[in-house]
Amino acid sequence: MNCKVSFADDVTDFCTMAKTPYLYGINAITEAIEHGESIEKIWIDKAVSNAHMNELLHKARKAEIPIQYVPAVFFKKYANKSHQGVVALAAEIGYVDFTEILTRLFEEGKTPLILALDGITDVRNFGALARTALCMGVDLIVIPGRGSAAINEDAIKTSAGALFQIPVSRVPHLGDCLMYLRDSGVAIVACSEKATENMTQVDFKRPVALVVGSEETGISKPVLKVTDEHVKIPMKGSLDSLNVSVAGGMLLYEVARQRDFEFGENEVRHI
Repeated sequence: MNCKVSFADDVTDFCTMAKTPYLYGINAITEAIEHGESIEKIWIDKAVSNAHMNELLHKARKAEIPIQYVPAVFFKKYANKSHQGVVALAAEIGYVDFTEILTRLFEEGKTPLILALDGITDVRNFGALARTALCMGVDLIVIPGRGSAAINEDAIKTSAGALFQIPVSRVPHLGDCLMYLRDSGVAIVACSEKATENMTQVDFKRPVALVVGSEETGISKPVLKVTDEHVKIPMKGSLDSLNVSVAGGMLLYEVARQRDFEFGENEVRHI
């Protein structure tokens, strides 16, 4: 499946996106936030400043919605819309509160398995990881509000609909989220080619949050600082790294293997 990346911050790419719901204008976007609608991102004309816009900004930040300030030319294609210097992209899914999911998992006596994606911007990799995560029993996917692929039509298609089934939490700072998880008894395990410990030597039967990073920049330093263990996938040959969705899939398979594929009878599917 060839899925074109359709999320970008520049004017040209933004204007060519199709079949994606947009909201225009201060009142419409403010009301959407007040009614709990999930919003992927908000673009605001950096030259616009008034009381109503400030109220929108306050509500957006409280709802932890990513905001980007852009020049007026950004809105040129929307001259026929009453945008008032602000456009929002509605999310295709509803984001969840990771603390609520974690509490429920512990209350139900489950061993949490969380996948944290640090800087995964390619929607195809994002969707592929979500698909594998669902198949391997991941309870929650966590992404940062900035520097992450949009959960758009392409991501959902690549995930084969998995993004409609697995909870996704968007957080302002991934490092802070991981610290909360660690303080709650969840081991933070990062995976990259720079590690020295083999992934098969790690105990994945305990509550675990797995962290994978982008192929370009890897896992960020602030995130690495809060990890408990840093592991790698053993490989032969001259290549020193894998596509992130492939690496993530291999790591998740190791977790499921160690846990003896403890899926319920109604959850098991064979490829």
